[in-house]
Amino acid sequence: MTDRTDDAAPEARPDEVARILAHLSARHPYDALDPDERARLAEQCALRRVEADQIICRPGDALPGLFLIEAGRVEITDPAGAPVSVLGPGNAFGERGLLRDGRAATGARALTPATLIVLPADAFARLLRDSPAFARFYDRGAPRRGAQAAEAGDLAALRVAELMTPEPACVGPEDAVREAARIMRARGVSCLLVEDAGRLVGILTARDMTARVVAEGLGPEAPVRAAMTPDPVSMGPDEPALAALLLMAERRVGHLPVTRHGRILGILTQTDLVRWQAVSAPSMVAEIAGRDDVDAIARVVARTPRLLAQLVGAGARHQVVTRLVTDVADAAARQLLLLAEKRLGPPPVPYLWLACGSQGRREQTGVSDQDNCLILHDDARPEHDAYFSRLARFVCDGLAACGYVLCPGEMMAVNPRWRQPLATWRRYFDGWIARPDPEAQMLASVMFDLRPIGGDFSLFEGLHARTLKAARANSIFIAHMVSNALKHSVPLGMFRGLALIRSGEHRNRIDLKLNGVVPVVDLGRIYALRAEIEAVNTRERLEEARARGAVSAAGGADLLDAYDLIAETRLRHQAEQVRAGEKPDNFLDPSRLSELERSHLRDAFVVVRTMQSALGQGAATLS
Repeated sequence: MTDRTDDAAPEARPDEVARILAHLSARHPYDALDPDERARLAEQCALRRVEADQIICRPGDALPGLFLIEAGRVEITDPAGAPVSVLGPGNAFGERGLLRDGRAATGARALTPATLIVLPADAFARLLRDSPAFARFYDRGAPRRGAQAAEAGDLAALRVAELMTPEPACVGPEDAVREAARIMRARGVSCLLVEDAGRLVGILTARDMTARVVAEGLGPEAPVRAAMTPDPVSMGPDEPALAALLLMAERRVGHLPVTRHGRILGILTQTDLVRWQAVSAPSMVAEIAGRDDVDAIARVVARTPRLLAQLVGAGARHQVVTRLVTDVADAAARQLLLLAEKRLGPPPVPYLWLACGSQGRREQTGVSDQDNCLILHDDARPEHDAYFSRLARFVCDGLAACGYVLCPGEMMAVNPRWRQPLATWRRYFDGWIARPDPEAQMLASVMFDLRPIGGDFSLFEGLHARTLKAARANSIFIAHMVSNALKHSVPLGMFRGLALIRSGEHRNRIDLKLNGVVPVVDLGRIYALRAEIEAVNTRERLEEARARGAVSAAGGADLLDAYDLIAETRLRHQAEQVRAGEKPDNFLDPSRLSELERSHLRDAFVVVRTMQSALGQGAATLS
């Protein structure tokens, strides 16, 4: 293997400056710079030629600047030397180290002869300070537009685009009012937008049909132009929703077209605003608590996808969105427990209903199944199981009616295995830790995320802490759990960084749950086991692991940023599907992302793979 390149780079010749300028001009964020500024930057850069197998930098090396690949292929490796990505022309590397302490966070080796453009570190820092476009590109944190207001349910935090109905029903100005009436009936709407060559020219409401067609005796073949309100007031999609509400009140209209440069994008109605006011976590939880049958609870829970979309649109942080979404699921489970007791009578012994999986971690999204169990008081006798079997069936079926899919692995309280006295649960955990076979690893991974939902909470006191202490003391169990955690890989491939699903229904997409969020969840769980961290939420585990030294300060900061980006990308994907009237899922088509977004997402996956490798090598240890 050829040794690494020297830090010094020869001054670029005039012809090389022209090549550098052409490269910068064709790529974001350099294309957003003032042309004169871009030309000066090109003069400050240098070309560096490296041979195949040549080391460009090693982890911890002082970085001369940002490396831009003009030609060739470069392999990025983690601190243990394991490959994490292969980059080609147009890609860059070294920014993580420059943003942190000026030293390389990963290694880089040329796979082929390559030509690199070196953007000096001081120029990189100056651009971060002086160029908003440059700073936005390299800012790995997601925007926090109105996050606090969104958490409080403030309408001012939302944009019109987050509330409007996209692709509204439209007619042409020369269409007959009979056809307009037919469309209204078929679509179940009280308003049509009138477009001509794709541009908004009018609006036709049910009131117009009454006042101008029926009352004035226009025939059914009269043109829409004769009945419509021409040149209606409209608003852009990025305007505050509160401004739309005020405009509608001022103009006394119930329908507001949403346009951009005259082109129709959607429509905002008073119904949309009323629906938004009903879709907030506190109001939904309060409604659920007052419902006395499963169908009524299910109707409230059915608003959850819209709640998610509104919170994401308002800029709420991912941990806030998933916490509020989970609060709704918790409320549904507790109300179903109350209804079950009303139907079955008081329980023969105290019990505790617990959630595990994403609900246990308070990380539910728009796609959630149910994972739950029952801990019974040790006074429970075999004849008591008939009661708890019926209770579990009522609650699990009720949750399924609310849209929480039954667990295909039957990790639910309806399974007698997961409906046991406290002493049995202690034996379960002791056995999994003492004999960590593959099934034990899988079960422990799920059950370490337990969280009480309803019943006698004293049944859980001490169980989690006792189990964590026993797990930490068994190095063989921890090693098996680490091995199990590393089975979930991030979607990094050899071509431009992202590995896509190759076949099936989700071909050419990436699974943001299994290959995005889950690897970080697994890492957080291992850190919690090693440091006896009782938190079950992944972000709380990562924060506490960093505070306790279970993971390095720099590595923990990078992992938190990576997790935030992956989790928020997943939620934005689901929110867009909800707004489009689609069922939310976890499968993202990367081609729908901008180059900036793909670059950031790839870098986040590189961080996760680096931390996985460090965990496998024993680098992430307790202090």
